[in-house]
Amino acid sequence: MTGEESLRPQSLLLTFLGDQVLGRDVCVYSGSVIDVFERLGVGEQATRSTLTRMVNRGLLRRQREGRRMYFGLTEHSTAVLRDGERRIWHTGAVNRNWDGTWTLLGFSLPESWQRQRHDLRSKLTWSGFGPLFGGLWIAPGEVDVSELVTELGLAAHVKVFRAHADAGTDIGAMIEETWELTELAAGYKEFVRRWQPWETRLPDPDEALALRLRLQMEWLRIIRRDPRLPVRHLPDDWPAEHAEKTFRTVHDRLTPLAQDAAKRLLDVVPVRADQA
Repeated sequence: MTGEESLRPQSLLLTFLGDQVLGRDVCVYSGSVIDVFERLGVGEQATRSTLTRMVNRGLLRRQREGRRMYFGLTEHSTAVLRDGERRIWHTGAVNRNWDGTWTLLGFSLPESWQRQRHDLRSKLTWSGFGPLFGGLWIAPGEVDVSELVTELGLAAHVKVFRAHADAGTDIGAMIEETWELTELAAGYKEFVRRWQPWETRLPDPDEALALRLRLQMEWLRIIRRDPRLPVRHLPDDWPAEHAEKTFRTVHDRLTPLAQDAAKRLLDVVPVRADQA
């Protein structure tokens, strides 16, 4: 495939672990990870350094078996992966059941707090918020931001409300002014362009696992950027539903081959009781 964003080894590794380790109480051999990642164009040194960084960040733990080193999940990485699992398989890309509720978050920070302002805006964007006005951000539905605000140490500077728009408010226009819909739609269309051919093609059996990992990582990257705006207030040709259908069709098509490849290529061991 050409023209796609470069693969980020940490995102790829988390996707791999969510696919092969989450919920199984196993650890995977580092050599197996290196083998699969090489099929995706990620070199051995980059994979090893990513494993080390993720151990240091509390996202992975080591388990030695003889001369081999295996890697398993921590409580932190399990929570991250469960969230991704919910976003892919339960929440979905299309918000058909919005009840009209908005979460409003207002903040006022000292002028000198540029870093804190940047961190807050970044985390709000990640959580589905858009800037209604300078210090007033909005997200569809009831969004719990208490952990986010506490983590940044900004509880004294932030106020959160639940609200419904007045009957005279043009919600569609507000959405277009607040979120980058063109960019978001382009991401979905590009996903369909890249992956739709695989609805009818089958890869080499040994490449199926790596290909499905790429599919899942790219899909999660797109839907994590999507604030899940109410579909009835989006343009009629909104491409999220088509993209989600493509994702699920290709995922289902690749899964039997990917599972067979995992049995052949991956060395896993049970989590030891003294290591859990």
